Amino acid sequence: QIKLVESGGGLVQPGGSLRLSCVASGRTFNDYPMAWFRQAPGKEREYVAATFRGTFYTDSVKDRFTISRDDDRNTVFLHMNNLKPEDTAVYYCAASTNWFILDYSLRRNYEYWGQGTLVTVSS
Repeated sequence: QIKLVESGGGLVQPGGSLRLSCVASGRTFNDYPMAWFRQAPGKEREYVAATFRGTFYTDSVKDRFTISRDDDRNTVFLHMNNLKPEDTAVYYCAASTNWFILDYSLRRNYEYWGQGTLVTVSS
């Protein structure tokens, strides 16, 4: 059974930092696209960042968030700095077995999803 399990969420003050982790099991995703999405209360799930032979970000998190991966551990990370209240959301890890994704921001391009981890940015 293929599973993605996120961790690392929590409550942080504005300007603070968190590191999210997503561990995959059941198959390896080495050299396959992996991404982070988030869903704020009452809003659609939105793309945050992806990694596949490079790193890609939505504009609102550029220069604040960094996506990275450790293929030996089948793990992808999201390092979040200078967090803002508008970053509050449930963060989801996603993985694809398609090397030919043209648009990493589309949810339909990812076959596997984690259960999410909540990040709350508040003073």
